[in-house]
Amino acid sequence: MIIGIDLGTTNSLAAVWRDGKAQLIPNALGSFLTPSCVGMDDDGTVLTGEAARARLQTHPHMTAALFKRYMGSERETQLGARKFRPEELSSMVLRSLKEDAEAWLGEPVTEAIVTVPAYFSDAQRKATRVAGQLAGLRVERLLNEPTAAALAYGIQDTKRETKFLVFDLGGGTFDVSILELFEGVMEVRATAGDNFLGGEDFVSVLVDAFLSRSGLSRDLNGAELNGTQRQRLREEAERAKRALSDSLTARMAYTSAGKEYSLDLTEDLFVLLCDHLVQRLRGPVERALRDATIKASELDSVVLAGGATRMPLVRKMVSRMFGRFPSINLDPDQAIALGAAVQTGLMARDAALSEVVMTDVAPYSLGISIAREIGPNQYEGGHYLPIIERNSTVPVSRVESITTINDYQNELVVHVYQGESRRVSDNVFLGKLAFPIEAKRSGEVSADVRFTYDISGVLEAEITLQPSLEKHTLVITENAGVMTQAEVAKRLAELNELKIHPRDKIENRTLLAQADRLYEQLLGQERAYLAQHIAAFTGVLNTQQPAAMRRAHEVLTRVMRELGGSSFL
Repeated sequence: MIIGIDLGTTNSLAAVWRDGKAQLIPNALGSFLTPSCVGMDDDGTVLTGEAARARLQTHPHMTAALFKRYMGSERETQLGARKFRPEELSSMVLRSLKEDAEAWLGEPVTEAIVTVPAYFSDAQRKATRVAGQLAGLRVERLLNEPTAAALAYGIQDTKRETKFLVFDLGGGTFDVSILELFEGVMEVRATAGDNFLGGEDFVSVLVDAFLSRSGLSRDLNGAELNGTQRQRLREEAERAKRALSDSLTARMAYTSAGKEYSLDLTEDLFVLLCDHLVQRLRGPVERALRDATIKASELDSVVLAGGATRMPLVRKMVSRMFGRFPSINLDPDQAIALGAAVQTGLMARDAALSEVVMTDVAPYSLGISIAREIGPNQYEGGHYLPIIERNSTVPVSRVESITTINDYQNELVVHVYQGESRRVSDNVFLGKLAFPIEAKRSGEVSADVRFTYDISGVLEAEITLQPSLEKHTLVITENAGVMTQAEVAKRLAELNELKIHPRDKIENRTLLAQADRLYEQLLGQERAYLAQHIAAFTGVLNTQQPAAMRRAHEVLTRVMRELGGSSFL
């Protein structure tokens, strides 16, 4: 069985193509959204999803979130006695989604299509594949997130010719893609984005504004909030951000050292605080329109994806920019996962999708380092020669010719890069190929450099010497910051030794984590009252009696609603 997975910065989802339609898969708690959080329980057991998210505030040193932003890097996160790479943390979320899918479908899940930001680099894409491998999944394809959203929307009407733009603002990344649908073919014309712009950045703006405007920063007198305090403030900022989606005003409140601080927010103030982020949203949109050679007025619709597009300031910006209201037919949190499920149906050649053909593009330019002539017999190295331009339809193959510039050089070295800058020092190095050549005068040895980029994101560089036709090939399969297969095998063995919290008991563990979080917020008799019920619930869990555990779960849930409302559940 193959499933589609939206591996998000803040939340992740799984879906499947079944009975001629895309269907979302619920997790162990009955929710479609699984927080992209991983934590260690007090006994060293791994927690994922809502149980881990609830411990972000109470145990920040034992919990990790937002690790998707560091995919493709060697950054490590300390959880307890162990350090984890972003791929490993992501693999635990993927494994949780896999187990949820197997429980819901009643059969093993071995393959997946995983979505990634369209602007993910080569290294980030390979790291995502590694995460799938560590989770026990064969990742059949990486699908660009806005392309997935387009599939979810476009599949509703494949007969009509239309041009539309997908505006995908998630928790940590922003992508925009322009697509054209005609005669059953959905063609991506251009894509652009920002890998470090998302809903979490709007939350950070509110945190900074609260610190400076409420007087809390002044009273701290240069001291920093600890991990627990800062996470508590972030949660309050997230609550206020969501409140501003439904109301014109919201209040942020925070207690430190017995003193309460507050900040009254209005929609206008939020817009003012986030103006620099909104301006950053415009750049990728304008770039995609330019690359696609399409005017904004020529678009038939603008489609929203990603939970952060719920913010009124984002929807108003989109409406002003395009002179029309965006389409919101699908839940923006769910569109990408549903599109990934559609892609699994396309791969399985489902009869319901027999008339749909999907094409995609290369998100980055791919090229080599060359020396350019800057004067008579004067050359300067480090210049970039793009061979495959960004937004070329994949699979694609292109060739450029190069010649030697030094007399009697006996080796040719080709450095491969990814990016858009004129100088290779500002682009991403992917690999190099070096081989001996016949020593001749400059310009007498030439070579054809052919790049071939496939739909799975694998780049092959083939150099053909002239006139001998001798060939040398480099397949870019590994990057700095991405684990080798030997490292993957080692990490997989280590992950298999970890204790993973049983899926059938995650509901009770999640409730305990949420109760601990509420306990930290309360004082006096309310705190003592909750502590009694937590202790009673823990005691019942130790009996392992299902009926008693269900009753105790209901009692603690009711008490928490009475004390803290639904925000802690």
